[in-house]
Amino acid sequence: MSVYTELSLDEIRAFAADHYGLAVTGCEPIASGIENTNYFVRGDDGREFVLTLFEELNAAEAAFLPPLLQHLHRQGVPVAGPLTAKDGRSLLTLRDKPVQLAPRILGGHPSPVSTAHCAAIGEALAKLHLALEEYPLHRDNAHGQEWWEAEANKARKAMNKTDQLLLETILEDFEETVEDYEDLPMGLIHGDLFRDNTLFEGDELRAILDFSEAGEDYWLLDIAITINDFCSAWPSVKLDQDLYHAFLRAYNNLRPLTADEQEALPAFLGMAATRFWLSRLSVAARNAAEGRSGEAVTQKDPNEMKRMVAARMMGE
Repeated sequence: MSVYTELSLDEIRAFAADHYGLAVTGCEPIASGIENTNYFVRGDDGREFVLTLFEELNAAEAAFLPPLLQHLHRQGVPVAGPLTAKDGRSLLTLRDKPVQLAPRILGGHPSPVSTAHCAAIGEALAKLHLALEEYPLHRDNAHGQEWWEAEANKARKAMNKTDQLLLETILEDFEETVEDYEDLPMGLIHGDLFRDNTLFEGDELRAILDFSEAGEDYWLLDIAITINDFCSAWPSVKLDQDLYHAFLRAYNNLRPLTADEQEALPAFLGMAATRFWLSRLSVAARNAAEGRSGEAVTQKDPNEMKRMVAARMMGE
């Protein structure tokens, strides 16, 4: 979450009153995440909400999200579904961009991460995958293999030879892995399940946030993305084995990994780190080109992900 489009209190107040019948008394920008504009919004009755202005998705792409969240909520996955406006819509328009208003769920991002946190998110991710196994709506992963191959072609031009070799090695390793294991399970994935897209109270998972990256891909990619963030021994990027095994035990209790998935997981851990290395490089370049900066814009370090790629290549 970040703030790329600055909204005034009067603007948010008018929007909430017109579409939801809410009397807004205050708002606060949320300066975390890297793609959408987000504000905390306070009502005169004490309730709090999160207003999300989608910066990267058009109206058709964003319209995929409300029914997805409603389905997951019905299946017992802890998510914050958007409010329904007075005209029955869950997705509206503000500043010519798709926008939604959702209840704010209390909790915080887990730090430091415990084995209990990893067990909770492992169980929730397995539940999410199973809940979406026969979900009728489909969407391609906008940041899947086709995207990262295109981004790699752009990024390598500015890389030194060491980084180019690292990138080429991980891409080749992943391609060989998916050729060797052709029947890896696929379905809708969250695609961005980092700690800052979860809310916990103590050891209890209260909500999984931000499904804007949701799309069809290997479930193992979703698992690897989540493991890389939840189970690393920060500030080191190496895997913490206790956290790693706590996650896998909990996930396997609901949806046991296939033998092929177990064999392919190391390559997916490396590729998941590479996907975010490339996306951070892309966002940094775009922010620089468009002059996006300041406290309200989150800048995540690409080198952190590069170090993780190297660690995963070493089996660490």
